[in-house]
Amino acid sequence: MRIMMVGDVYGRPGRKFFAEQTDKLKAEKNIDMIVVNGENAAHGKGLTQQTLSALLSGGADVITSGNHIWDRKDVQEFIDREPFLLRPANYPGECPGKGYCIYPYKAKNVGVINLEGRTFMQPLDDPFTCAENILREIKSDCDIILVDFHAEATSEKIALGFYLDGKVTAVVGTHTHVQTADERFLPQRTVYITDLGMVGPYNSVIGSKVENVIEKFLTARLKHFEVADSPCIYCALIIEVDDKTNQPVNFERVRIVEGE
Repeated sequence: MRIMMVGDVYGRPGRKFFAEQTDKLKAEKNIDMIVVNGENAAHGKGLTQQTLSALLSGGADVITSGNHIWDRKDVQEFIDREPFLLRPANYPGECPGKGYCIYPYKAKNVGVINLEGRTFMQPLDDPFTCAENILREIKSDCDIILVDFHAEATSEKIALGFYLDGKVTAVVGTHTHVQTADERFLPQRTVYITDLGMVGPYNSVIGSKVENVIEKFLTARLKHFEVADSPCIYCALIIEVDDKTNQPVNFERVRIVEGE
């Protein structure tokens, strides 16, 4: 089985490029399942029903998220109806939605867990303990388990990777929108990468117009960030899992820049 995990889709340009490239990659790379982080799909912040539908029709099977999941208030109206839309599992239990799911693909059950980091971010529940609790609940029902860790600090992401090494198939980082080149097998054969990157405007500051962000840094004043209008980048990681052993056997980092 070949699974592709895709970085944060940013705004309308990202949604459009995601749909264009995903269809090609599925055919060229023989992709069976796609997990994508969609928390920036609605004009750079949050998800709406329309942007969710665009990601699903564009090829996503499971959609993860992060700290911007609640930025569009209407998400609370539909998140409980969407079996394969996730919010970080370590949010308070009173929050709508769920932090993990089991996606059936042919004879396989693929568990997907969404977690959010705490370093330089919100003071949420401990993602390490949360992951262990979820694994106790779903591990016996899953052939493959994937973790999207939406976190700021590289150290926190690496630590969770080692903490879950040998317990899950893959741990991938999201949130920083800059793809790292450290994809690897950890010692117990869990696939790891610190950040998948993003799908969105390439000539931007993590998706936003460059001039907006520079102005904020120069003046220290609150500035509305607009989605950049430029050629796009598509970042992802393909994970190949042996159908007999359910163990990951290979991986491939994907980086496509529009026009190159």
